[in-house]
Amino acid sequence: MRCAAWRNNAIFNSQFASMRKFNLLWAFSLPLLVAAGCGESSKKSPNSMGGGEKNKPLKVDLFVVRTSSYAETIEVPGTIVASESVEIHPEVAGRIVKLPIEEGRFIEKGSLLAKLNDADLVAQLNKLEIQLQLAQQTEKRQAQLLKIQGISQQDYDISLLQVNSLKADIGIIKTSIEKTEIRAPFSGKLGLRNISNGAYVNSASVIAVINQTDQLKLDFSIPEKYISKIRNGQSVYFRFEGSSDSLTARVVATESKVTENSRSLQVRALVASKSSALLPGSFAKVSIGFDPDPNAMLIPTQAILPQARGKKVILYKGGVAVFTDIKTGSRTADRVQITEGLSAGDTVVTTGLLSVRPDAPITIGKILNPLP
Repeated sequence: MRCAAWRNNAIFNSQFASMRKFNLLWAFSLPLLVAAGCGESSKKSPNSMGGGEKNKPLKVDLFVVRTSSYAETIEVPGTIVASESVEIHPEVAGRIVKLPIEEGRFIEKGSLLAKLNDADLVAQLNKLEIQLQLAQQTEKRQAQLLKIQGISQQDYDISLLQVNSLKADIGIIKTSIEKTEIRAPFSGKLGLRNISNGAYVNSASVIAVINQTDQLKLDFSIPEKYISKIRNGQSVYFRFEGSSDSLTARVVATESKVTENSRSLQVRALVASKSSALLPGSFAKVSIGFDPDPNAMLIPTQAILPQARGKKVILYKGGVAVFTDIKTGSRTADRVQITEGLSAGDTVVTTGLLSVRPDAPITIGKILNPLP
């Protein structure tokens, strides 16, 4: 009896341990099964709900291409230059004995700017003038003798040659004396002088610079593609530092060739407006307006897609996106001129450009320039 009871108790304990292991295994396995089930349901949910979203057409804004009158305007840098400008150099070497110029003043044409020492030249002139007087007296006496044939024609000709030779020498000396007087070649404003009284100068020395400021010029360059659009008499506008006023100039001449380095054409205009603050050498921002194009096509800047080679736009055609190559011209702050690739009436996509794919369906959000 004791053996049978012990056997039954052992069997019960074994069954109880097995049930306990099963319960523990089930407790650990249940969360994993629940998580797996949830994962499968979460993976399936996008397919069941988002299949339609992936194929839904993208809504974009459009711009209708129309022709309009457009006058192209470009801005280029320019420089104000004097109508006449020259560095004052002496023609001969010598010591300055007189320097009557006042720096920064307006001077008249022919005003004396500097005087060089001419004592040696004056002495030579006096000597030649005395020799000339004696030669002229000799020529007069021989002329009377020639009338009575007291001398030969050859002797008279020699005395006349002496007179003319001395006159020529006097002319040379007087010219040399004139070169010691340095005078203003035209009326204008004198700059700062670079020498002092008593200095020794030569032809390489710069005494001062004189500029004719009553008439100023404007020099600027335009790109090669605008050469056919610039003409004499055309008005241009410019501003300079220190002033907010817009001044006017009139084109008077162009260079005879294009600059090879910059591929631009040098243009010169006469400044029509006057300002006391405008000086030669000033920087100017030049604005040039050309004749308007009555059939110009302009689209928003954001509609352009830059490519490695060229540019593209996206057209709306029958609810489908069509990529088209274009060529552009000038541009404004928010518009770009189209020279090739588009026609009047085309509809250009302006938003969502990075999301649109070729031949993908698109829908109209709004039209930026509807007809009035």
